[in-house]
Amino acid sequence: MNKQVIEFGGEAVGVVVPDAGRLKFVAVKYHVWDLDSRHFRSADEARAAVRSLMASQRGRQPVSQSPAISGAYAVA
Repeated sequence: MNKQVIEFGGEAVGVVVPDAGRLKFVAVKYHVWDLDSRHFRSADEARAAVRSLMASQRGRQPVSQSPAISGAYAVA
């Protein structure tokens, strides 16, 4: 088996490559970094893991900086 691109929402987020009889996920986007180097039995299993990870991240709010902190960095 050769490497396969794993996409989410039409965007390549990683690839799976053969490794020790399984498929190793190599993340190419930061938002799937938690899956990097994990092994899967199939590309479909890796895609399911990506979907699950992305679904769990939807509820998270991005970290925002307060204007006071941003201003302090701008002055420094």
